[in-house]
Amino acid sequence: MKITCIAVGKIKEKYYTEAVKEYAKRLSRYCKLELIELPDEKTPDGASQAEEAAILEREGERILKALKEDAYVIALAIEGKALDSVEFSRKLEQLGVRGKSHIAFVIGGSLGLSSAVMQKADEAVSFSSMTFPHQLMRVILLEQVYRGFRIMKGEPYHK
Repeated sequence: MKITCIAVGKIKEKYYTEAVKEYAKRLSRYCKLELIELPDEKTPDGASQAEEAAILEREGERILKALKEDAYVIALAIEGKALDSVEFSRKLEQLGVRGKSHIAFVIGGSLGLSSAVMQKADEAVSFSSMTFPHQLMRVILLEQVYRGFRIMKGEPYHK
């Protein structure tokens, strides 16, 4: 299985970069991992709704260009379906059984994801109703994908 993580914005903090590297190393036993980091747009303080919409559109265009046609697209969004770790693992497994060998997870920038990206997504998943920094969300996603594979294989994992 191939897992692609498409994320808007650069990771600036070394500790996030190290965590991403660690989970990428762990995941190499289970899947082929591709990490795609796209440039984010600077959002000025007090940006108008029109400015925010234009920023979302530009970031969305970059995301859509990065998506491969063969990928099953899962948008990470607060309004998505909440799953626990076992349900998430089952989701990965079921997609594989259904012949979806390439799953692309999409993490938006500070304003979220454009409507065009949400329409392109096959589904949306929420990891929480809380808001997380998009850099941290990459770590959380990779940890949950790793945990999902461990559960799927019947290997021990921390509950």
